[in-house]
Formats: sequence, structure tokens, C-alpha cells
Amino acid sequence: MRSDNRAASCFASTSAEPTSIIDAADNIELSFADTRDLDAAQLVELMRERVRVFVVEQTCPYQEIDDKDFAARHVMLRRDGRLVAYARIVPHDDGVHMSLGRVIVVKEFRGQGLARRLLRAGIDEIWRLYPGTGIKIAAQHRLKDFYGSFGFVAVSPVYLEDGIPHIDMVLESEVTQ
Repeated sequence: MRSDNRAASCFASTSAEPTSIIDAADNIELSFADTRDLDAAQLVELMRERVRVFVVEQTCPYQEIDDKDFAARHVMLRRDGRLVAYARIVPHDDGVHMSLGRVIVVKEFRGQGLARRLLRAGIDEIWRLYPGTGIKIAAQHRLKDFYGSFGFVAVSPVYLEDGIPHIDMVLESEVTQ
């Protein structure tokens, strides 16, 4: 594990371009964009879906949109132009790791393997932009095995965050594994 502040400083200085790739087999478009590259309609769409899942669906009133969104890199899956899955990449608060969070799959698109595709794309994007940097997440405890299937390892006991059991998990970079 790194002990410097590389994740936060690299993130601030990275000028990643928006990218988009379409899988013709199921018409799913994978795209990445920094907040500054999103237009107002795109940004509202992302925030609306996040609030719908994390605040309304999970009945968890908390400040869903935060200052980290200003410098976030967004990972999006769309089908026929509609957002179907989403995650955001930000520096972790520990100053050492990057974080992949706010992972959602829109309700009517669940059970189609989209979360797995989204997470793999997010991990690959982090390692492309920040080689050698590990990823630390605050996973909902019920999803521990899902994240574990990608190589994430629990590094904390279970704790409550906004009334929901969570566990911190780390995936060391492919360079250090």
C-alpha cells in the first residue's frame, strides 16, 4: 500500500478525455466523462438516478450529492441513450487510494450483468489513469462477495453508514499484485 498522496494529486492533474464504446451485441454504450465535460442534462440525469436509488429506494436521507462530484470521473452504461448503470471515480479520503463508488444499476435493468460490466470498466479506467494505485471502497456489506469476486479484500469490520451495514474493501493495483 502506498503512503503518499499520489491518488489525490494525480486525479487533480489528469486530463482524461471523454470516451465512449458501444457493444453492438446488446446495444450497451460504455462511456467515461469528467464532470466538467457533462452538459446540464447529463449531469441532472446522473444525479436524479443516484438520488432515486440511494435516497428514495433505500429510504436513506443523506447528502447524496457532494463536493467530490466537482472533480469526479463518471462511468456510465447506456442502452438506446438511456442511463442504465453508473459509478463515479474519485480520490479516496485516505489520500492513498482511488475510490469507485455510487454504483447503481437502474431498477428495471438489474439482473442483466450490468453491475459486473460497470465495475470491471471502472476498475480498468482507474488503472489506466492511475497505474500503481489501489482502489478502496465502502461496500454495502450485502455486496461483499460480489466485490470480492473482483479481488477486493475486506479491511475493516462491518459498520453502519447512514443506517446501512458497510465494510471497507481494498483492491491493490495490478502492478502491486
